[in-house]
Amino acid sequence: MPENILMLQNAQIFQRDNLVLSNVNLKIDEGEFVYLIGKTGSGKSSLMKTLYGDLPLEKGTGSIVGFNLNTLKEKEIPFLRRKLGIVFQDFKLLNDRSVFENLRFVLKATGWKDDAKMKTKIMEVLGKVGMETKDFKMPFQLSGGEQQRIAIARALLNDPDLILADEPTGNLDPATSVGVMNVLKEIHDSGKTILMATHDYAIILKFPHKTIKCEGGELFEVMQQRS
Repeated sequence: MPENILMLQNAQIFQRDNLVLSNVNLKIDEGEFVYLIGKTGSGKSSLMKTLYGDLPLEKGTGSIVGFNLNTLKEKEIPFLRRKLGIVFQDFKLLNDRSVFENLRFVLKATGWKDDAKMKTKIMEVLGKVGMETKDFKMPFQLSGGEQQRIAIARALLNDPDLILADEPTGNLDPATSVGVMNVLKEIHDSGKTILMATHDYAIILKFPHKTIKCEGGELFEVMQQRS
């Protein structure tokens, strides 16, 4: 039986004092790839933020990668995030240091000490996204698609149980988006679980997976035609 990676039951998702999603029931099993769709302001980002501990889960019950979202304490959030790989729309790379140093910074921040092991791990994740020859480049020397590949590599550093990708193709042109999706597909095919927020319907048609939608303050599964 696949293990349960994420479970929300009757969850209420708030952004500050506003209730943005009510009665959210969501279950993601190990190895699934799930899209989260919905218009801007429909609650996608608030839901994502609740999952990685940026917003508290105030009502309902929830668990993610073995952490209880109801009782999650501030000091536990870094440990939760080590088991999650988070990919943002705007890459969030540090522009004052090379690709290699960006990734090394994350490893050091999450407790890695051995330089040789860090180097091996960095080159391994860069290889997974086809960027092993760009480790010496500065982020601003890379295209948007290359920067997003680095961001995906960064998300893989601590071998996460679940990857949360928040609009990872949102800033990219269609051809580049397909390249990034092929990277995510390979990562999913290797056994990783992925939840990806997107409003890019062309991507969903090209790479069909289970799709859930935020609309009218609710979350529901969308039936898809399999190609």
